[in-house]
Amino acid sequence: MKTEQFIELAGIEPVIVLGAQDTHLKKIREEFPEVRIVARGNTVAMQGDEPEVLAVRRILEELVMLAEQHGEVLESDVTTLLSIASIPGVQGLRKTSGVLEGGEVIVSTRDYVVKAKTGGQRRMVVEARHNDILFAIGPAGTGKTYTAVAIAVAAWKAKQVKRIVLARPAVEAGESLGFLPGDLAQKIDPYLRPLYDALQDMLTAEKLRALTEQRVIEIVPLAYMRGRTLNNSFIILDEAQNASNKQMKMCLTRLGVNSKAIITGDITQVDLPRELDSGLLNARNILQNIEGISFVFLDKSDVVRHRLVRDIIDAYEQE
Repeated sequence: MKTEQFIELAGIEPVIVLGAQDTHLKKIREEFPEVRIVARGNTVAMQGDEPEVLAVRRILEELVMLAEQHGEVLESDVTTLLSIASIPGVQGLRKTSGVLEGGEVIVSTRDYVVKAKTGGQRRMVVEARHNDILFAIGPAGTGKTYTAVAIAVAAWKAKQVKRIVLARPAVEAGESLGFLPGDLAQKIDPYLRPLYDALQDMLTAEKLRALTEQRVIEIVPLAYMRGRTLNNSFIILDEAQNASNKQMKMCLTRLGVNSKAIITGDITQVDLPRELDSGLLNARNILQNIEGISFVFLDKSDVVRHRLVRDIIDAYEQE
C-alpha cells in the first residue's frame, strides 16, 4: 500500500539532520531507492510503499533526536541506523537498537548510568549486538575501553553470558617491570588498573570484589589466557596494539560456545619491540571480510576527555 509521510524539522537546522549538501539524505535515498524523499525548507516528505516509508521516517526521527541531544549528526550515526533498518526481522528501530533509545544508555545501576556519548561509541554498541567479535580502533580518549566494559557488564546483567574476562598485554611502554615494587601480581597491577577503574564505575566495590573472588569477573594479563577455552564469556582485550600476531591469534581462538569478544586498541601507540609486528594491525588487514567480525573506527570526533586531547591528536596527525 502506498503512503505519504511528512516530518517537520522544527527548531533544528536542516543541515544538521540532512548533512552538508544533503550527504546524510543521499545515503538514506541510496538505501531506500523506491522511496521518494523530498526536502523543502524544514519539511521532509516521503512517498512510497508503507513499510519502507515508515522505516525512512523512523530513521529521520532518530536523526532528529540525535541532533537535539548532541547538536550534531555524524556519518557513522546514519550508517548505524541504516544497518539496523536493513537487518531482516527488525520491526522498529527504537525497540530493536536499544542503544539509540532513551539517551543511548548502555548499562545502568542504582547509582550510575553509562551512556554512549558519541557516534563511534553508539556504533560500537550496535555492532557488538550483531557480531561475536568486534574490533574498536581509535585514538586515546575516545572511550573505547570504557564503552567495551559497559557493553560486557550489560550483557552479564542481562544473563547473556556467565562471566567477563578482561585482558591486557603487559608490554613495557618505555618502563621496566623489574623496577616496579612488589611481587608479580603487584608489578602487573598498573597495566590492569584502567580496567578496574571502569568496572568500579559500574559495580559497587563490594559487588566487584565478590564477583572477582568468584571468578565471574577476571582481569588478567594476556599471557594468562593461553590454553583456555572460554564458554559463555564476554572477553575484552584492551591495548591490543601491543599484542603480537601470535598473541592476537591465541586470544581470538579462546572464544568458546556462546561467547563474545571486543578488541580495543590505538594503532598510533604501539609499544612493541621493533622486531615484532602489531597483532592489531595484522588483524585489521586479514579479518575484515569474515562474517561475524566487525570493525569500528573511532576518530577525534569521538574524544570525550579534555577538549585539548582532540587538539593534541590533531597536532600529532599533522607531524
